[in-house]
Order: sequence, then structure tokens, then C-alpha cells
Amino acid sequence: MPDHHPDPHGPAPGGPDGAARDDVHGELARVVREHAGRLTACLVRVLGDFAAAEDVVADAVESALRRWPAEGVPDHPDAWLLTVARRRGIDVLRRQAAHRDKLARLRWPPPPDPDDRLKLIFTCCHPALPREAQIALTLRTVCGLTTAQIAVAFVVAESAVAQRITRAKRKIAAAGIPYRIPSDAELPDRLGQVLTVVYLLFNEGYLTSSGDRPQAAHLADDAEWLAAQLAWLMPKQPEVLGLLALIRLHQARAAARFTPAGDLIPLRDQDRTRWDHTAIGEAIALLERAATAKRPGPYQLQAAIIACHAEAPTWDDTDWPQILVLYDILFALAPSPIHRLHRAIALHHAPPPRGGPASALATLDALPAADRRTLERYPLYHATRAELLRALGDPDAARTADQRALAQTHNPAQQTLLQHRLNQPLT
Repeated sequence: MPDHHPDPHGPAPGGPDGAARDDVHGELARVVREHAGRLTACLVRVLGDFAAAEDVVADAVESALRRWPAEGVPDHPDAWLLTVARRRGIDVLRRQAAHRDKLARLRWPPPPDPDDRLKLIFTCCHPALPREAQIALTLRTVCGLTTAQIAVAFVVAESAVAQRITRAKRKIAAAGIPYRIPSDAELPDRLGQVLTVVYLLFNEGYLTSSGDRPQAAHLADDAEWLAAQLAWLMPKQPEVLGLLALIRLHQARAAARFTPAGDLIPLRDQDRTRWDHTAIGEAIALLERAATAKRPGPYQLQAAIIACHAEAPTWDDTDWPQILVLYDILFALAPSPIHRLHRAIALHHAPPPRGGPASALATLDALPAADRRTLERYPLYHATRAELLRALGDPDAARTADQRALAQTHNPAQQTLLQHRLNQPLT
């Protein structure tokens, strides 16, 4: 680790070849994805300014892009970035005489505190900001998701997400919103958005919307850690417990979700002996604890749905009527196009007279126009219609729907699964 600021002139001539540079850039991208949120949170704590914290982290990343190709990736790249960002922060504070007390704290800053990210999430989820802006800003600043990934999570245009983030940053700076976990009295106004952030972070980790990997385990693990921290902070909040149970139920079957080659294994075909049944039992106990509050919410209901799958010894033993009832309650509490879609999937597998592919397809075809426009961006919508059309004996229409699904997804495992379907002969 150098003792002085990074060389502004970049690496010396004769650096590594293009392939080596690509490896270094790939490693830097991984470090930024996994640690930028923690670094930003640590620097917000001492600088007291979102924009300044993001700027010094960006400067550190730029320095790494110049130095690492020539010098090699350091043994502890996150610590390297923190040290460089800290030095940039010292420069910022030196230019601000009023902040000399902060300068003293920054000379020997503690390593990023695990609570820093939680505090920053609560700061971003301030009720002075619009709900969508709160969530988008948090996912970008704290969790390190790209604007494109957030757009997929919201099922909206990328430009709309960028505008939300920019406006939210300006609002926080203008309002002087404090960096802290709010008091108990303030929690109800922020908790819903905080839970949404953790949920969307987990979704992106569980099945990525971009990149060359089907999942980003570090994001899923981060979401589980944050949910556990929230449960420690608020052990009597049933939706906090419900979200933690939901994440842990999903994580319990992680070992069975992909082939060694990285291909996605549908739930129907997973080897259930590879599921972590101890973890499933513990998550269900957590869900039962949440139920004692008698305040059902969307995360508890989603966890209950996943629990129905987790407790079934085989696919054929799945309690689809119970799952359908849970979706009905979920939709009544939190109506959304995504919940409508997942309810239709449950309806497909539920027994007649209520269930079956015809009933499910009729439900999708009867969606309001606004919901259909939203779901047009969502690959699972088209893939579900393809499955239903195939089950109803319309392979040509099913193929068209699969092609639309393939055009909408950037996840390599989903692409492989859909391409396999398209390669099958029409029957």
C-alpha cells in the first residue's frame, strides 16, 4: 500500500496485456459491487455529505483503474479503496476549515461499521422523499445496484430511475437529513421502504437481471444479513420477521437451484434432498413467531407461500389450494401486477374446477391494460403465458411468447432455459 496519494499520471509503460487488464477490471468491478455501499456508508458517517462520500469513493475506484493493471490487485482490495477514499476525504475536509473536528476523526477512521449501512438505509428512506425515490436511492447508493438493475426491479424505464435518484440526493442535501437510525416513533414512516430495499436487494442476488452470472450470492447474503440486523433491532415487528423468514426459506434451497454448469433447475425438478431442511424448520419457526402478532403482511404471506413449497416432500405433494388462498389474501393486502402473475401461476397448478391452465390463462388475458403494459417488460410473464399455451395445445403461440421472454431477460441461466424450450420441436 503506497504512503502517498495515487500517482495521477497512471501506470508506467509496459503494463499487462489486454487480457490481464480485463481480469483486473473484472476484479475491480466485483470489489465495487460488493463493497462500494459499505465504503460510502463509512464515509457518509464522517463527511456528513452523500455527494462528497460518493465522489471520494469514485476517485478511489478511478485510482484503482490506473494503478492495479500495472501493480497488481492488492491482497485486500476493499481496504485499499477505503484508504485511498479516506485520503481524498481528508483533502475535502482540509478545504473546509469549519470541519476540523471531523478531520481529526478521519485521520484514523475505524473500519466500516456493519451498522453504517443500516443507518444509511434509514437515512435514504426518509419520509421527506417520495417512496420510489427512497428505494431507488438506497439500492444505488448503499447496495451498489446499477441504475439498469433498479429499473428491472421497478419494471420501469432506466431514465426514470436516474431522475428519482438525482432528485433524492438533492433533497437530502437541501433538507440536511441526519445520518442515524430513527427513533422508535419514526420507524413506522420508514420501515416499509427499508423492507422493500432489502427484499429487492435479495431478489437481484437470487436471480440477477444483468451480468454473466445467474446469481449474485454476495447480494443475497447481504440482504439476509440486513434482514437479520433489522430483526435484532425490531424483534416484535412481524413483517421484519416475515421478510427474514422469506429470505432464509429461499436460501435453504440454494444448493439445488443450478446445475454444475450454472443452468437453472426449475422448482419442479429440484433434488429436495439437497435443500437445507434444518434451515427450513428454523425459518418456519420464525414465521410462526411473526404470526403471534396477528398482523399479517405481504412478507409474512410470501414466506408462508414459500413454506408450502419447502414442506412438500415432492412437487406432486404441493398444497396448491392453500397457496392459492394465500395469494388471494396477499393480493387483497398488496395488489400489484407481479402478484397477479404469481397468483395465475398458482392457479395453473391448482386442481379443477377452480384451477388449471385455462383458468390461469384467462386470468392473465383479463389483466387491466396498465398491468399488461407493466408486465410486458417482465420475462416471467411471457414465459408463463408460453407454458400455459403449450399446456392448452397451442405450440405456435407458446413459441412466440417464449421468444418475447428471451428478448426481455439478460440472466444467462434464464436465457439457456428459454433457448432450450425454443429448440424443442413443435408438437
